[in-house]
Amino acid sequence: MHGWVAIVAVGGNSMIIDDRHQSIPDQYVAAAQSCRYVADMVEAGVTVVLTHGNGPQVGFILRRSGIAKDIVPEVPIDYAGADTQGAIGYMFQRALYNEFKRRGVKRNVVAVVTQVLVDQNDPAFSNPTKPIGAYFDAQTAERLAAELGWVVKEDAGRGWRRVVGSPKPKRIIELAIIKALVSEGNIVIACGGGGIPVAEDASGQLDGVEAVIDKDFASALLAHELDADLFVVSTSVEKVAINFNKPNQRWLDRLALSEAKRLLSEGHFPSGSMGPKIEAIVSFLEPGGQRRAIITNPPNLGRSLAGTTGTHILAGI
Repeated sequence: MHGWVAIVAVGGNSMIIDDRHQSIPDQYVAAAQSCRYVADMVEAGVTVVLTHGNGPQVGFILRRSGIAKDIVPEVPIDYAGADTQGAIGYMFQRALYNEFKRRGVKRNVVAVVTQVLVDQNDPAFSNPTKPIGAYFDAQTAERLAAELGWVVKEDAGRGWRRVVGSPKPKRIIELAIIKALVSEGNIVIACGGGGIPVAEDASGQLDGVEAVIDKDFASALLAHELDADLFVVSTSVEKVAINFNKPNQRWLDRLALSEAKRLLSEGHFPSGSMGPKIEAIVSFLEPGGQRRAIITNPPNLGRSLAGTTGTHILAGI
């Protein structure tokens, strides 16, 4: 093993700078920027396993698919997830290769198309909540729901969207391959978009599932299975706050696992934003030991590693 191991989870939204920069070349520029900060960690002696979100990118694929549905067959969600793993993995793979070459860093980078097992009886399937794809007016949404068997819900007053289940990840199918690559010091990109959701049939065969796995939960599972030293959740803020945007807002520099669990249970971290990230970190830290986690934004990855910023959550304090 080369140094110690860190899982770094990057959001899919981090590759969309703003509404005017959504093209694939624009996304590559943003990915390359994030890779500079990841390279700082690698130069510091860390073996990084990079995971990433894919929400906007899957949305683009499904919108294109919907527009072209009268010409070519539509793309199922699990295949859209696989498409983004390849495309986003390629972005990070190329950006890291180029960044390492500039710095004279001798590390290989590889993206692994990753399947993640879910339980077909997960309660998330009976209460789908994860919006995907395009926005529709109510009449169109109702028609598509009747024709295609979709579940549709209004999304924050912006229109109606299809929603799917977000089951918890149970097992990473390609774990042994990822472990072997990490043990040789390779920088691995894995579990993109939370992994491609698959379920086992009665004979143990895998079938793709129309669902979306939360990438932070999948990243936490990967971090646990690799017995990583550090789990970094890269988000849009430098630090986590309680009472966010209120007069009594307080930034958090350092948290014990017990305090993180208490604040989570008291509702300080909303389910639509910071809640799943804290919940994922708690699941990673629960076994105890010297494991630790950091929440910060990409430009502060290096400084967070040095302990000068970010929110640090530790199992053993």
